[in-house]
Amino acid sequence: MVRVVVIGAGVVGSAVAAGLTRRGAQVTVLEARTPGSGTTSTTVAWVNANNKTPKAYFDLNHAAVWAHHRLAGDWFFPAGNLEYAVSDEHKELLAARVERLVGMGYPVERVTARMALTLEPDLVPPPAGTEYVFFPGEGHVHAPRLLGRLLGEARDRGATVECGAEVTAIDTTPAGAKVTLADGRTFVCDVVVTCAGRWTQGVAALAGVSVPMLDPAVSGQVTNGFLVTTSPVPARLSRVLTTAGLNLRPDGGGRLVLQSLPLDDRADPAADVPGEVVDEIMGLLPDVLRATEGARVERAVVGCRAMPGDGLTVAGFADAGRRVYTVATHSGVTLAPLLMDEVAGELFGEESALLATFRPGRFTDGTAGPAPTPARRPGQQ
Repeated sequence: MVRVVVIGAGVVGSAVAAGLTRRGAQVTVLEARTPGSGTTSTTVAWVNANNKTPKAYFDLNHAAVWAHHRLAGDWFFPAGNLEYAVSDEHKELLAARVERLVGMGYPVERVTARMALTLEPDLVPPPAGTEYVFFPGEGHVHAPRLLGRLLGEARDRGATVECGAEVTAIDTTPAGAKVTLADGRTFVCDVVVTCAGRWTQGVAALAGVSVPMLDPAVSGQVTNGFLVTTSPVPARLSRVLTTAGLNLRPDGGGRLVLQSLPLDDRADPAADVPGEVVDEIMGLLPDVLRATEGARVERAVVGCRAMPGDGLTVAGFADAGRRVYTVATHSGVTLAPLLMDEVAGELFGEESALLATFRPGRFTDGTAGPAPTPARRPGQQ
């Protein structure tokens, strides 16, 4: 029986653990804090491949969208994404994106203003001439419920989950690996899989391997963003809605999750969300969705994205002895159900064509590209 230690119990680590137990592996999950307390707890949770580039990254995310549809459950809301463009600049960008996506077989439909109001009856009608596009294959998830589904399956199939388990050393030999915790306990295994999100660089370094990650403390808008959750409101919203100034989605019980990308360059992970930023985000809401007047803020956080050094997913063995496998991605919620099968398969000798482009070795062989520049488009994973 293959023995695997998975480091990190966010949505990615939990998915990998579930996939490994499906194949009969003996799995121990080590979580430094509590499951889902990292990036999984501060995500807009939009499932999409909408503006993912280059092509290999799009293909990976596109396959993952359909993996969500196959997994299906009460955590996944496959209601699509409605985007509208008012300014000429946004219209041009949207048109170019639609053309590219159509060419790659991605489900996308131009819709009329009347159809947009049929999809979302409480949408505040934008000015005449606004262009609307519907992405029917997309959706959103309730991240804690998805995490519970994945980690629950892993536990049901025999995985052990250790919380408060801070890893301080990873030692490898030709015969296997040993993981040491801060409390002195050790875990011997055949393979270590690191799924530590934005802490990946430090965890990988314990095994002597290099996986550069962008630091939220210095990377500004690239890695940080504001998320606001409202109190329950009597507004009808069934899906992700993306605009130039405000993105929003339902969050259960009448609550809405709000995101304003143009404000993200003011996000500081070491500070609370400024009151004036909360006011600006909430001030945008009544101009987009009716029946939201008087909404209050229940939660306002700075989300820190798990962003590899070149902005692209990392997945593969990070050491020559193939004892340390690393997964790190900005698109964790979208990719999780796909990584469940693809990563587990690789540990059992089945190389994934979808993951072949994203090996961690690119950071040491000179093929990794530059870090991404801040995005100004509407919407993100």
